Order: sequence, then C-alpha cells, then structure tokens
Amino acid sequence: MKTLEELHKISEEKRKKLDLRVNTKADTREKHILVCQGTGCTSSKSPEILENFRKILKEKNIENVRVIKTGCFGLCAKGPIVIIRPEDTFYANVKPEDCEEIIETHIVKGELVERLLCKDIDGKIVNSLDELNFYKKQKRIALKNCGVINPEDIDEYLAFDGYKALEKVLTSMKPEEVIDVVTKSGLRGRGGAGFPTGKKWELTRVNEADQKYVVCNADEGDPGAFMDRSILEGDPHSVLEAMEIAGFCIGANKGFIYVRAEYPIAVKRLEIAINQAREYGILGKNIFGTGFDFDIEIRLGAGAFVCGEETALLESIEGKRGQPRVKPPYPAASGLWGKPTLINNVETYANIAQIILKGSSWYSSIGTEKSKGTKVFALGGNVNNIGLVEVPMGTTLREIVYDIGGGIPNGRDFKAAQTGGPSGGCIPKQNLDTPIDYESLKEIGSMMGSGGLIVMDDTKCMVSLAKFYLEFTVSESCGKCTPCRIGTKRMLEILEKLCNGEGEESDIYRLETLAKNIQKASICGLGQSAPNPVISTLNYFREEFKEHAIDKACRTQECKALAKIGIDEEKCKGCGLCQKHCPVDAIKGEGRDKRRIDPNLCIKCGTCIATCPFHAIS
Repeated sequence: MKTLEELHKISEEKRKKLDLRVNTKADTREKHILVCQGTGCTSSKSPEILENFRKILKEKNIENVRVIKTGCFGLCAKGPIVIIRPEDTFYANVKPEDCEEIIETHIVKGELVERLLCKDIDGKIVNSLDELNFYKKQKRIALKNCGVINPEDIDEYLAFDGYKALEKVLTSMKPEEVIDVVTKSGLRGRGGAGFPTGKKWELTRVNEADQKYVVCNADEGDPGAFMDRSILEGDPHSVLEAMEIAGFCIGANKGFIYVRAEYPIAVKRLEIAINQAREYGILGKNIFGTGFDFDIEIRLGAGAFVCGEETALLESIEGKRGQPRVKPPYPAASGLWGKPTLINNVETYANIAQIILKGSSWYSSIGTEKSKGTKVFALGGNVNNIGLVEVPMGTTLREIVYDIGGGIPNGRDFKAAQTGGPSGGCIPKQNLDTPIDYESLKEIGSMMGSGGLIVMDDTKCMVSLAKFYLEFTVSESCGKCTPCRIGTKRMLEILEKLCNGEGEESDIYRLETLAKNIQKASICGLGQSAPNPVISTLNYFREEFKEHAIDKACRTQECKALAKIGIDEEKCKGCGLCQKHCPVDAIKGEGRDKRRIDPNLCIKCGTCIATCPFHAIS
C-alpha cells in the first residue's frame, strides 16, 4: 500500500518521462514507439509487431527507445497503427516485417518511411495525427488516454492525472457536493436511455440500507458496437476510479463490472488494473487513509443481448437467468440482492474523473442545451474511415460521415445511417444535417443508443435491413413476455414474406400494427424498442416496402428471391459459356443464337454473371 505522498511522487516522475506522449516539442532524446493493441489491430498481428520492435532494438543494442502497447487510436481502417513520439509520426497498415525498416530508417537514420505514412482520404500523406481529417472535429474526453498510455501500467495512468479526482473527492468533498457537480455538468447516461447521471446517483444515495452496490454495465451487445470495449482495453483505470467516486457518493463499498466473456483483452486488462489498484491501496480498505472502503469484482456475461438491460444484468450477476424484472421498484431502491444499486455504463463512468477535475461548467459548455459533453461512436458500414470517434454532442451526421468518416467508398451515394443498433432507427439522406443529440434523434424517429453508427450506401435494401435487425432481436429475446417473444417473431415472418416475394400490401399494415402494440406492451426496453428499425424504415422508405409487396421487386437486387437476371441481347455474342456453367440448365439457346434465361428455372446464383466475358448479363 502506498501513501498519497508516494503516489504523487510516482505521478510526477512518470509524467516527466512521458511528457513526449502529449508534447511533440518535448526536449528529449528518448523515443516511444506506440503500437495499438486494441482488438482490431491485435487481430491483424499487432502483438507480433510489438515483439518484433523489442527484439530488433535489443539485437541492435539501441537504447533510449521504448516500445509501448496502447489502446485503440480510433482509426481502425488504417490498422495496425504505429505512432512514434515525440515526432508524432503516424504509420498505417504496418506489418510485422516492416519493423526492421522502421527502426533502420526512422530510428537510426532519422528519415521517414514514406510508403508506410498514413494517407488521408484525399490521398494526401500526413505525418501526424493532428493533420488527419479523421481527428480534426473530434474532442476526446472518454477516450482521453486511449492510444496514449499503456493500459497495463498504473503508473502511466497516475502520470496523466489518474486517481486525482478520487483523491479530491475523498479528501475535500462531501457526497452531496460531488453529486451536485455531476448534476450541473449535464452528463446523461451513455448506455442508451440518456437518464441524467447526477439524478440517478442522488436517487440511489437517499435510499437507506445496510449495503449498497455500484455496477458497471459493460455488456455491449449492439451489432457493430465497440465503444465500451475500447475504453476498457485502452483506459481501464478511468472506470475503476469513477466507480469508487460513485461508491463514495451513494454509500457503497462494493462494485461489480459486468463484462462480456467475448472481450478477452478487456477482461485481462481489467483484471490487471484491479490487481494494481489493490496493490497500491487505491482499492480495498481505508483508501488514501480516509476510512473509505471499496472493492471491485468482475462478472462475466455469456453474450445475451437482453443482459444489457439493467435489471436482466442484475439477475445474471446474482447467478440467475438473465431476464428483465418488472419495474418499479427500480435498481436505485431494490437492485442487487434487493439492495439499492447504481448502474452506469462504461462510457458514462469514463467521463466522471474529468468532470470532477475540470468542473461542471467546463463539461456543460460542450455540446447542446439539453445534451452536454461528447459522445463516442463506433463508425462502421459503408464508410471509408471505419473506427472509433468521439465528437461533441450536436455534431451533424454529415460531419461524422463525410468530414470524419471520409465519405462513402467507391463513389456510391449515402442512403441511410442506423443509430442505436437493434433498438434504434434509420436516418435517411434528407436528414444528413441532423445534429446528433438525444432530442434531435428522437424527433426523427431514431435514438442515440449506446453509440453504434452504421452507414449504408445506395446498394442496401431497407426491407432486408429491417429483417436483419428483427432476426437479431428475435434470437436475443429472453422470452419472458408475450409481446416480445411472439410479436417480434410475427413481424419477422412478415418481413421474410416480403423479401421472398410472397407478401401482400396488407402485410405492411399488419407490420405497423404489430410494431405499435409491441412497443406499448413489452416489459423491458429491448421489447419496447425492438420495432424501431422497422417503424423508421417504413416511415422513410415505404416505397421499397410497397415494391416488395405489390411489384414483387427489390430495387437494389439484394433480396435474392426478387432479383431479376437478364441478358442484354446487344452485348450477347452467343458463345454459350453462361449456358455451359448454369447449374440448373435455366439458359436456353443453340449454336450462335442469343441466349435467354428461363425465369421459372433460374435460381439466381449469379454463376452466369461471373462467367460471361462480355458483361452481357446483369
């Protein structure tokens, strides 16, 4: 256990050594090679890159160079990423075999490896992060330390003001004062519902009990979402610190982090962080000599989407089947084992320490009138710069997709974006200039959700998209209530009929009626929001639903059963290659005759399209 004086000394000494991480004008001969060790880069051999750097430096007896593992830099499309500080040189798509050249050319000779320098979407070569359009409109608060510190070294967290907020709270503030700061900051829950964080803390604080709990919801289940995972992988101590602050405020001495077992890197780094904090006396008994006790345990989830709902999560922590509870009572009054329990998600906690240190006025000056601060999004789908972004609330969808995301690949047109995952809704092209905040998204039939943002180009069928999200919801429903268990299944059956060319116009009415009933009658947020993707696509893309139901046609040809394959007679040379390769003999014609396709036999496998040398079939 270390005293406050010892922790301050560690922080000061470490900060001097790490100044070059944030100060590109740092006066130092030492270099740091930062290698991204987030899940995305790890899957592309970044651990091998890390070890290669260390091995080569050792073999060449090169000193004053440190190789550091970091969390996600955000620009996943360019991974694996290597940053060299203090020069701030950005190398993209690095391979293990590139390490030798980087060391020989950059470290030894002081020259840039031109071929590995990151290129912006306009083709311009950039030398540093700040020059990339991807970062220019971002403001990193929750992601402050991701890509900067080694997440497995508590000293590095301490060097960047780590645990100073906890020290301030425990030594100079009362619980009511801390909650007041959080309340005035305007921070709202980043898990999807957007409930005021300070209010939730206060509701839990005022409930008297012999035992209370603090829970971190790290059960991130939306398809394409990886915001919470990246924070845990890149800056786990920020979550531990915030949970301790929350525990002090509500009168709890025990915390649980409920995280998916599918996140092995996040789990490993959380375990390391918890053990280091205990060793330093930052977790456990009599923290900082103030008499405050608090400890944290990890609970692994099996990947059930419904366990992202707070009461289902509590059931799972208790060892029961993850099913939502009927509310009220709410967890603030009766949560884990019937005791008052505070639940926030990872991103919400990641903002707390900064709010305590910089003040509520600083935080509330960012964002919009009712949506304060920043929001982290996992930007994916048909966009050039796939990755993790953090922007001030009120940033428009157009800015995220085009300025940060670099636009749509292959010159295609933007068609829609899905926010909020299976619980959210579609934002069509006409709403590209919508500010991304809680109120604005609700007005256009979508929602913030936890932060998944999937971009779609004009090749995507919106009926098929609605079916995709319903398939997910149906498979993830816990089955406790009839509207969700049966209603979503009936909705999916209608969508399957439409996509298979078996639907009728009356099915659209049935779909809408079912959706509204399920919204009203389901027990939990999963069931209540499950129809959202269908409702929003119907609102903005009703013509596509009508085409599927009445014309038996899919304008994007994505629905295989409705796709129409034809031969252009002007382009057809009568070579017979398509006929020769057709697996069901659906192509007719003899000799040098123009070929034709029998629609009754065609299975739309696409073999003829691939084999035609004259591109006559489409």
